[in-house]
Amino acid sequence: MQIIKSFISVFKKKYLSLNQIINCVLSIFKREYLLTFRNFYDVLTIITFFILGIIIFIFSIGPEQEIYSQIGIGIIWTLLLLSTNLSIKKYYQDDFNDGSIILFIISGISLEFIVILKMIAAWFFFQFPFLLIIPIACLLLEVDSDKILLLLLTFTIGSPILAAISSISGSMNLLNDKNFTIGSIIVMLLSIPIIIFSVGIVEASPEIMKAQLKILLGILMLFLGITPWISAICIRIALRNK
Repeated sequence: MQIIKSFISVFKKKYLSLNQIINCVLSIFKREYLLTFRNFYDVLTIITFFILGIIIFIFSIGPEQEIYSQIGIGIIWTLLLLSTNLSIKKYYQDDFNDGSIILFIISGISLEFIVILKMIAAWFFFQFPFLLIIPIACLLLEVDSDKILLLLLTFTIGSPILAAISSISGSMNLLNDKNFTIGSIIVMLLSIPIIIFSVGIVEASPEIMKAQLKILLGILMLFLGITPWISAICIRIALRNK
């Protein structure tokens, strides 16, 4: 209980009441909801990119079920990673350009807590739809039914990590208007362990699978712990140099 109180106190600023915190949280989620569905084509573009990638692989490989059974999971995870890169700029860039981040700070909530809320919103609007699309992609690639559940499990663990990495990358590139591909490179480099263990879990024996699953959960805990502070520091630096 003491840990929870100390955790909440980190995100409180100017002694906000519980109602004020709830109102701020709801306002941020409402804003993310309105922005996402106002620009629904962004979500549609990401989903379309993933589906077209699957179709291109099918046409290029042909009806070779043995090949799909060997590389099908890797294909899906590669396209999930590439699809994530399309949403990096949506994390903080719009809020940074129109001054919304400053308004969030003035409202009394710390940047670390804002980062957590943005991560949750981004995961829900940009990552959660893939939980519905992955089974369809597995059927197209003729992936075994028992591997589909493991793939969904690894994506459930791995997608918040991708959201955290995208948050770090997006906050680091707020002042970078010339070459935003650097953000994609950062995401891809940091995502290599996620791809390795997520694909390995699906293909591994039960004994090795448990160990790799624990490692993947450890990576998740690590990024959930460091991302709010790293992203908040990058945002503060960007605001000072804007």
